Amino acid sequence: MKEWRYRLGERRGAVMAAGIFVVMFAIYVSNHPAGLTANVVQTAANKGVLLAFVAMAQTLVVITAGIDLSVGMIFILTNAVASWLVLGSPLETALGVMAVLATGLACGALNGVIVIYGRLQPIVATIATGAVFFGIALLLRPFPGGSVNEELADVMTGKVFDLLPASLVALIAVVLVIWVPFSRSLIGRAAYASGSSEIAAYMSGLPIRRAKFTAYALAGLLASIGGLFLTFFTFTGEAAFASGNAYTLFSIASVVLGGVSLFGGKGSAIGAIFGALAFRTIGDLLFVFDFDPLWQPLFQGVVLLVAVSLGAFALFRVRNRLEWFE
Repeated sequence: MKEWRYRLGERRGAVMAAGIFVVMFAIYVSNHPAGLTANVVQTAANKGVLLAFVAMAQTLVVITAGIDLSVGMIFILTNAVASWLVLGSPLETALGVMAVLATGLACGALNGVIVIYGRLQPIVATIATGAVFFGIALLLRPFPGGSVNEELADVMTGKVFDLLPASLVALIAVVLVIWVPFSRSLIGRAAYASGSSEIAAYMSGLPIRRAKFTAYALAGLLASIGGLFLTFFTFTGEAAFASGNAYTLFSIASVVLGGVSLFGGKGSAIGAIFGALAFRTIGDLLFVFDFDPLWQPLFQGVVLLVAVSLGAFALFRVRNRLEWFE
């Protein structure tokens, strides 16, 4: 019984985020003119996975007790890169995809190097690097333009067996290939340990620097996957400053909604994904209930405020920091 309660408590945030998303999505489809169809699910998934990838990226850094305010700009930069390189023959397209992912990985690695070896606060370092990444994106795409391999884009934004959204299948694959191995590895455990108590983790002999560097590098990689999918959805690249800032802010909201502690050491990317899907569903609900789109930022802001407040209120019940991680 104790083990069951422990496992439930460990995943409480993800379970709550999943429940919130299911309820919100059920309300959405029950009021949608077309009801619950494969096309409705596909459209919702294609919008939701973009934020889900960026939220996963933010999660990796947040569990180390850091924060990455450049994930939105990496997302925008890789969108611009993809609009230049993911074109041509299958070989050229494959090389372009690899270049986009390598760009995101390099951006995340740069963040890790600056934070770990430069010993700068993550919030300061990533604000600075985010500005650099946006500047590069602006050089590549001063105006919206470019294109992408249409066949690949159709495959990645379509349906598998005319039923499951391909973007959702890709998201699940990324979770299995990146998040699951990371969270169960020594590096992943060290990342969690550094978030709960970096001094104790260091004294225990855990590879703290390597764990943090890996977390930042993988965060850049995940953000670049989101940027790649943005190119698949829009068939263009655009250095949109407002969009980059919005995705950064929404990624923080998603990790909080998903039960990831902003103090580090607690939470999972699964919860952040459901948090992102729930956060995206707000816009869909406003659509089906025929609210003015101008209300969307207000509702999203309220959800963000409530989510952050709930995370803060939970700390008031904690008598000491160790109790937070039990």
